[in-house]
Amino acid sequence: MELNSAPDPVQARYAQWLAWGTRAGLACLLLGFAAYTFGVAPHVPIERLPALWQLSAPQLLTETGLKPGWHWASLVHRSDMLVLAAIAGLATVSLACVAAVIPLFAKRGDRVFVAICALQIAVLLLAASGLLAAGH
Repeated sequence: MELNSAPDPVQARYAQWLAWGTRAGLACLLLGFAAYTFGVAPHVPIERLPALWQLSAPQLLTETGLKPGWHWASLVHRSDMLVLAAIAGLATVSLACVAAVIPLFAKRGDRVFVAICALQIAVLLLAASGLLAAGH
């Protein structure tokens, strides 16, 4: 029995996208953290954090002038919001990886895997959209 040493193209593409996505996310995270630590254009100055940590979520939003949901994304030019964007990016890297392998599954004729990937992407996007949020 001979072992196939060549990686499966789907696995290779997923791994490649995952590696680049995590590297880019980590770079943004480090850049944003360094900028925030040195006080470069924060939305909330780092000196205010200890006082804000004891607040409830609604109070924190009021004190910082933020709105619930994706409002922070409009402030991504601020160093503290860049850190949030990097975290969100790292959390969604696998979404891009799944999208990247769909054409390979389609080329193979693996319609079930194409459907599973598409449904996974749809569910994650729906969850992230906030359309299903309750109790606000």
